[in-house]
Amino acid sequence: MGKRMGCEKSARRARTATQGIGLALAVVATAMGACAQGRAPLISARLLLGTDAVHPGSKVKVAVVAEIPSGLHINEHKPTLEYLIPTEVKITSAEPLTVERVFYPPGQARKFTFEDKPLSVYEGTVVVGALLNVSSAAAAGDYTLHGEFSYQACNDQACFPPASVPVTALVKVVGKTVPLKPVNQDVFRRTSFK
Repeated sequence: MGKRMGCEKSARRARTATQGIGLALAVVATAMGACAQGRAPLISARLLLGTDAVHPGSKVKVAVVAEIPSGLHINEHKPTLEYLIPTEVKITSAEPLTVERVFYPPGQARKFTFEDKPLSVYEGTVVVGALLNVSSAAAAGDYTLHGEFSYQACNDQACFPPASVPVTALVKVVGKTVPLKPVNQDVFRRTSFK
C-alpha cells in the first residue's frame, strides 16, 4: 500500500511538472508568434546612379533607396543594442566595377514599449550611399551591378524575421570624351558620402 501511495504522488508530481512545462512552452510559442507573424513586411529598395553613364578610371556615386512602410522601423546599420539585427547594403563587385566604400546615414533615436532606452532606427525613406571604382581598362558597354538590402522590420510591439531585397542597376560605361548627365539628383543631394 505504501508503495502505491508513493507511485500516485510521483505521478501527480510528474503531471504538475508536465503542465508547468506545457505552460512555459505555450508562453514561448506565443512570444515567438508575436515576433514572426507571417512573413516580414516588404520594404522596397532600388539602386540608383548619380549620372546617366560612367567613364573608365572614375569614381561613381550610387545609392540604395529603401522605403519603409508607415508604422514600421528597421535598425540602424550600427544598432543601439548588440542583439539587434543591423541594416546592411551589400553591392557585389564585378569587373570593371568595384565597391570602395558604403556610407550609412545615422538613425533616429526612438523610444519603444519593449525597450527601456531609445533605439537608433530608420523610418520612412532611408538612403545608403556607396562609392564605386570603374576600372581604367573598362570597355565601353553596359554592365549590371547587383546588390542586396538586408533588414529586420519591427513595429512598436514585435519584430519580424530578417529579410532582404535584391537591387540591380545598369551601369553604362562610355568613352572619356562623352559628357555625363546628372540623374536622380533629388536623392544624391540628401546622401552623405563622408
